[in-house]
Amino acid sequence: MYSTLIQTINDMKLRDKLMFMFVVVVFFPMMIVGIFLTNELRSNAIQDAIQQSRVNVERVKERTTEVLNVPVLIANNLQFDERFIELVNQEYETTYDVVDAYLQYMNFTNYLQYYSEIHNMKYYSENTSLMNNWVIIPVEHEAGEEWFKEAMADPAYYRWFYLEDETKKNQAYLSMVKRLNFLEYGSAGVLVITVDPRKLDRILQQESFTTMIVDERNRIAATNQREYIGKDLHEVIDFHEMIQEGPAIYEGKMNGEPSQIIVDYLTLQMSQSELKIISIVTKEHIMKDAKRLSIMGATVTMGGMAVAVLLIVHFSWLISKRLSHLSERINQVASGDLKTKIVVDGKDEIGQLSVQFNQMVANLRSLIHQVHETNRQKRLLEKSQNEIKLKMLASQINPHFLFNTLESIRMKSHMKGETEIAKVVKQLGKLMRKSLEVTGHHIPLRNELDMVRCYLEIQTFRYGDRLHYELYIDPQSEMVEILPLIIQPLVENAVIHGLERTEDGGTVTISTIVNGNDLTVIVNDDGCGMDEEKLEAIQNMLHHPQEVDGNKIGLLNVHKRLQLTYGKTSGLIIESAKGKGTCVRFTISQIRGDDDV
Repeated sequence: MYSTLIQTINDMKLRDKLMFMFVVVVFFPMMIVGIFLTNELRSNAIQDAIQQSRVNVERVKERTTEVLNVPVLIANNLQFDERFIELVNQEYETTYDVVDAYLQYMNFTNYLQYYSEIHNMKYYSENTSLMNNWVIIPVEHEAGEEWFKEAMADPAYYRWFYLEDETKKNQAYLSMVKRLNFLEYGSAGVLVITVDPRKLDRILQQESFTTMIVDERNRIAATNQREYIGKDLHEVIDFHEMIQEGPAIYEGKMNGEPSQIIVDYLTLQMSQSELKIISIVTKEHIMKDAKRLSIMGATVTMGGMAVAVLLIVHFSWLISKRLSHLSERINQVASGDLKTKIVVDGKDEIGQLSVQFNQMVANLRSLIHQVHETNRQKRLLEKSQNEIKLKMLASQINPHFLFNTLESIRMKSHMKGETEIAKVVKQLGKLMRKSLEVTGHHIPLRNELDMVRCYLEIQTFRYGDRLHYELYIDPQSEMVEILPLIIQPLVENAVIHGLERTEDGGTVTISTIVNGNDLTVIVNDDGCGMDEEKLEAIQNMLHHPQEVDGNKIGLLNVHKRLQLTYGKTSGLIIESAKGKGTCVRFTISQIRGDDDV
């Protein structure tokens, strides 16, 4: 099936292929991305709205706590106010005594004056000798409201209610109801402090979403939607599930609109009840931005696809036209017309293809000529190689004849008592034999050092006491494989250029040091040395070789061989001072012994 599909695509016209590619590569991915982005926008919009609502609830909770802490503070003060305790627990004989005691105690008035959060204060007492001045209200236990009876039955009673105030035409307010116990008198009373609704209204009006403060009886005590104040919570919101303990997010409906409902709880110090802070975000509000962005995205996507269709049709026509022209010319060449030339505008792949095609035709035209020229050059090369072979054969010397001659000279000298000459001839033969054995392959360092010793012995015969040499060879270095004839030219350079020009001669020192995988070879002489100008000229010659003096070609040869074999950092390093001698060293890495593979 896959091969059939590929074959079908290959058989399609180029314009049809481009349109098909547009549908497969552009349309479907854009549609999938659009759906994905729409869902992501919707999810992000919901999360942002819920997060904003949570922040709003937390802010309302903090500011409401600040307001409600004032009644708590006042209740705590009254619990330990000795004048108040004596006022409400004393048995009065006359009305005058009661009125006089009320006039002497002004704390309630001061609280209402200095705390704007407080709307009203009342104290309900079972002391029947008191008078009702709408601040201190004597109540018989049996005649009190239900909340009064509950408070008198529970010594720790402390709750918050949306409660009607009979002193304010039964207008309901969010109120703190707390029992005050006076152990010294064995009595108790109920303190009711109502919160100024304007304070709560000011807090809630700053919120963009519908926000409510609900008491434990599910009565709406405050909200930024005034028509809901005093109503039961379930009359306003239809929850899809039961409200559980603790902060949570619920699905529900408000006025028939699907909504997200964020519920949090506000518990004041020592309170037996909790207030609910509820924020309602409608799904319409949540989805408003997402719908707007979805419509905008869909519009941009459709517009982009329409423009893309027009462009793909136009460009497919341009491409197919040029390819048709190219195809016609190719057919002419296929029929044998090698004078055909293609002219196609542009530097794209089609233009490059036409240029390459023209080049191919030109190459075909010159192919016969090139074949003849190649054959002629091949014949000339064979003739030249044959001449070189004849010259090499003519210039060859039989090595056995040379060694036998040197051995005859050595034996003749030895028989005549010329032991020193015999020794030198022996060293010369040994040096020549090792030189002839050298190939392009690596040799152990000890073989190279044998050649160096032979050379130095021969030079010692020449210079006598003017030449001394010392070898300090690291035992680990003897089996290290190096390039052949890499140290001997350095020693020769030290003898000829370092010591030959000094009247008293000097010493050549050869040292090898193995450090891990690195081998360092040092050739040092204490001869005439070089001044800075000459040293700089040699350094330039090594790094920028052009025309090299014949006296320095040995150094350059060693330097280049080291760099080509072991890398740029393995070239020669030369240090010299006039009158003090010269030091030449090099370091090669990744050394190996002759038994390594």
